[in-house]
Formats: sequence, C-alpha cells, structure tokens
Amino acid sequence: MDAAARWGLAARGVIYCLIGLLALRLAFGGGEQADNGGALRELGRQPFGAFLIWAIGIGVAGMALWRLSEALFGAAGPDGHKATKRLSSAGRAVFYGLTSYSMISFAIKDKGSGSSDKKSQDVTATALGWPAGQWLVAIGGLVIAGAGVWIVIQAARRSFHKHLKHAQMSQTARKVTDVLGVTGGIARGVLFTVAGIFAVRAALAYDPNKAKGMDDTLRTFADTPAGPWLLAAIAIGLVLFGVFSFALARWRRV
Repeated sequence: MDAAARWGLAARGVIYCLIGLLALRLAFGGGEQADNGGALRELGRQPFGAFLIWAIGIGVAGMALWRLSEALFGAAGPDGHKATKRLSSAGRAVFYGLTSYSMISFAIKDKGSGSSDKKSQDVTATALGWPAGQWLVAIGGLVIAGAGVWIVIQAARRSFHKHLKHAQMSQTARKVTDVLGVTGGIARGVLFTVAGIFAVRAALAYDPNKAKGMDDTLRTFADTPAGPWLLAAIAIGLVLFGVFSFALARWRRV
C-alpha cells in the first residue's frame, strides 16, 4: 500500500501539472482541452507516450487501492478509524478507480479521450431522466461544490501538516511544501466549487447543457472581468498542486 500510494500521488501530480499547463495555454489563446483527456493526449505525444499513459493509469489505480484500504482498515493517524474518514476514503477510492479505468481505456482503445464537458452533459442528461433526477443532480452538484469549499478550507488551515513526515524534511522543504499545499489546494478547491455550482444550475434549469466539465469550467474563468489573468492564476495553482502531490509522494505518512 505504501508503494501504491506514493506511485498514485506521483501520477496525480503529473496529471495536474499537465492540466495546469494546458489551462495556461488556454489563458493566452492556445492549446486544447484542459482536462484528463487533454493531459493524456499530451502524454501520448511524448517519447514512450503509450508507456507513460499506462504508468499513470496504473499509478492512479494504486491510489484507488490505497484509499480502499483506508476505507476497510482505517487510515494513518489518530482519527483514521473514524466513520467519516472511512467514508471519505471510500468516495475517493471510487473516484480514482473510475479515473484509472478511463485512462487505461484510453491506452488500450483510445476510449475516454472525449471532452470532460461532453461527458458531464451526458451524465447530467441521463440523471435528469431518472425519477427525482432533478433533485439528484442538484444534490450531486452541492456535494461537489461543498467538497471544493472543504478543500479550500483544509488547504488554508494547512491540514496537510498532520500527514507529513516533518522529521525527514529540511526547513526549506517544509516552507516550500507549505506554499505548494496552500496555493495549489485553494486553486483545486475553487475549480471543484465552480464545477459544482454549474451542476446545480443545470438541475435548476433542467438543462444538461449548463453542466460543465473541467475544461469548460476553466474556460469560464477567462470570461470574468479579470479576463485571462484569473484563468492563468488558477492554472498556475493547479501546476503547484501537481508539484505538491510530488512532495506528498516523498513525505506523506501512509
């Protein structure tokens, strides 16, 4: 589990760095979709691209297994056996499991390469067709938005400190990790919050086209009065979160 967790954290770091760089291109009028699909295509263009995609997909699968083990047996730390912690780990295991499946499908058959926006709209349209679907979509959007707010609060409070092996870190490493964790976590949380708000709007309007995936959510930041600079700031934050994931792969308690 230790190896699976660290490989998974490193894989997450690669994905967020790529998404952040793609979003930075979008901010200044270039680049393709800034989401998992765009990141995988960017990886595929590199030397040994297929191998890299497989490595990232397997790494994210390792992350899912690690979170599943936390849900079943409890996480590291004094409060790791609490029901809320286990439930949170179970939700993360499902999320990373689906993400890994999408990446491995991309590597095998080029599936999963579609836009996250199209996928979000398709899922929302399907859910709206269910009994009480409008409520389900609204609740799902509130959960995503709430998770985003929680991520921002946890980052601002530096809650990640309790997971770090401080004794093995130099003073410089601690300071740099602090900056990465706070700025990167806030950017990631803002992205989740805005995506959740769009899902709630889609439910209220009963219009799946109002749901937005990661790519379209990022593009929305460029339409604010701050223009492309807000998108650039969020993009840099996502890159910093990717680097923070690399730091966790090195110094996190598992």
